[in-house]
Amino acid sequence: MNGVNAHNDGDNGSALRLLAMPKAKRTIAVMAAGIIALSVWNSRPTEGAAVPTLDTIRVGIFMNTSNYSLNTATASFSSAGSLKVGVRLPSGVVPLFATGAGDTIRFAMDNYSPLLFETADYMKALNALKRLKALGASGMMTAVTASGGKTYQISEGSYATAGDAGAAGDKWMKDATIAGIAGKSAKAGIIGPLHLETGLKFTSQGEASAAAQKLSAAGIEAYAAMKQSGTAAGAYTVLIGAESDAAALGAVKAVAQQADAGLTLSQTDAKSSYILIRDDYTTAESASKPPVPLYSVPVAGTKVWVETKDASGVKLAERYNRSYRGSFEVSGLNNKMAVINEVPFEQYVYAVVGAEMPASWPAEALKAQAVAARSYALYQGFGFQIAHVVDTTLSQAYGGIGSEKPASTAAVDATKGEVAMYGGKVINTVFSSSAGGFTADAQEIWGSSVDYLKSVQSPDSSSENGLFKWYRVVLANNQVGYIREDLVEDTGQKSAGGQAVLRVKGDSTKVRAIPLAQDSTEVVATVGKGALVVQLEKVTQSNEMSWVRGTYSAAELLKLTQGKLSKAIGGPIKTLEISKQGPSGRPTEIEANGQPISVKTPDAFRSAFGGLPSTLFTIDETARVTIAGSGSATSERPADGGAMYVIGADGQKQELKASNYFILNGGGQVRAATKDPEFRFVGSGNGHGVGLSQYGARGLANLGYDYKYIMQYYYKDAKIVKE
Repeated sequence: MNGVNAHNDGDNGSALRLLAMPKAKRTIAVMAAGIIALSVWNSRPTEGAAVPTLDTIRVGIFMNTSNYSLNTATASFSSAGSLKVGVRLPSGVVPLFATGAGDTIRFAMDNYSPLLFETADYMKALNALKRLKALGASGMMTAVTASGGKTYQISEGSYATAGDAGAAGDKWMKDATIAGIAGKSAKAGIIGPLHLETGLKFTSQGEASAAAQKLSAAGIEAYAAMKQSGTAAGAYTVLIGAESDAAALGAVKAVAQQADAGLTLSQTDAKSSYILIRDDYTTAESASKPPVPLYSVPVAGTKVWVETKDASGVKLAERYNRSYRGSFEVSGLNNKMAVINEVPFEQYVYAVVGAEMPASWPAEALKAQAVAARSYALYQGFGFQIAHVVDTTLSQAYGGIGSEKPASTAAVDATKGEVAMYGGKVINTVFSSSAGGFTADAQEIWGSSVDYLKSVQSPDSSSENGLFKWYRVVLANNQVGYIREDLVEDTGQKSAGGQAVLRVKGDSTKVRAIPLAQDSTEVVATVGKGALVVQLEKVTQSNEMSWVRGTYSAAELLKLTQGKLSKAIGGPIKTLEISKQGPSGRPTEIEANGQPISVKTPDAFRSAFGGLPSTLFTIDETARVTIAGSGSATSERPADGGAMYVIGADGQKQELKASNYFILNGGGQVRAATKDPEFRFVGSGNGHGVGLSQYGARGLANLGYDYKYIMQYYYKDAKIVKE
């Protein structure tokens, strides 16, 4: 389960996901010639039919598009069974080769990469590789073999131009550790996508590799490769050079022709279907381990197809080692690698429902999620250039086979083919983790009204079941924070204002900024056993239903907004207040210092203030007070500025100098206030709140409602239709 599914909304993540997700010798043989027909080639959902359908869906795992970017320099595939690899054409797949069972193969773009240095010393290369990885770089270690033995090459990443690769190389070589390992004799350079074709043809990779090694021994940089043309099966060949410009390629050509005048050389067409093969030691544990083949694919003109018949699916190491049903397509898109998982549509829904909602939840809630997930995917069409959806919560969570659970799969099967429609069309079944008691009207989130996305009351409180209560307390030094209920005890005493006095039960007890015990939660103070604190309020631990964020100083809040607003807030933030609200109570306008904050849509308030769980919140302006003066005069703080004075029990007026102070109202409630402007957000819900609330679906199912009622409750006047 996640915070929200897509509507230009990329922050679906939430702690709730934790509930749903538990935490030989290689043989490669050329396959027989021929084309394997495919049922889908960039297909879109059916149009004009009573109910839209999609046999196979394309899920973007790694892509670089205008509306989504998640990149990787390599893609490593494996399976318990054999992997079959081919070149994909509009008419089908031309087979190239098959791996042995359990073998790993890696793909990269035949693009530009900085070559940091070369060495015959495996351990030196390995240490440099480890350092690159520690720096967060996409380091790679490949090897070329000649008569003198292996030479290990350390390179990094994949770049669109030689200039970009050169700049990256300069950056990494400035690291003292890498420079020290490389030494003064380091041969820096750029690995590029310019090659020379030899015209040589071989029946196996072994023969091509032997021919490449023979050329390398003569001083010619050569690589085994595969070439595919038209609809014919691919053949093994040898390519010479991996250069970044025409001059360098010309120099390589001159050397090659001098060494072997019989070679007929021509420049490889960058748009042709070829795959250059390198020995990759990036994932090897020692020099004695066999290398993994690294297949470099052109950034244009080639689509590689990877599939298996093994029930365990295809594992993709770079995506959390997840295994997936269906097949994979690897190609270049906008100068980056694109990795697409093409999977039978209903099997895709299996993984989505398993990732989006805990399998332990009621069957009717799971069925509602299945219909919502299916409808949402169909509504997207081809939303990501070469994919229908992506695997993150920008679309909806998709974790492959590991996300599937028997109960969620049963819910998908029970609703097979069912979608939500309105006005004869499939609808945009957006959903979120928790609506916080009321779903949002689309208008108050994205600024446009949708007939079937209206605000309704939602039973979301089950997210609070079994959670600790927390006390908001005042310490002896006037600091304010939260302590979990089991860490304190009531003394039976009262403060001067009538508030309960609590005693800390253990040593080194942490007082936190918000009622949540996580490593990322700020610790306000640490108090010892026996320390006395004053209770201000008692709240439930922050969760999908209710939460607290802050307190932020004016400077901290201003920094959070930088780069996230259409127009920056001028000067320090003194006041921040909700000036307009939508039907559910979510703000549609917020004013800072009396001026409306410029956001594209109201949902952007979440990111503007540091990633708030939802927009269903109130703002606690801790310095905002109205002070009664003589007669009927009043003054506003902090707007009116100046010093603040209080009258003590002795009747004497004194200037307030403490940063924190406390106001007791007529009802006996104490408000924690600050001298300088600070801000807290106290809210409900997780996600945008539009459409189906996942916790609300759980609540309705627990009340005995079936999935069709749940869907029609959250999507006004929608019809659940089956093909």
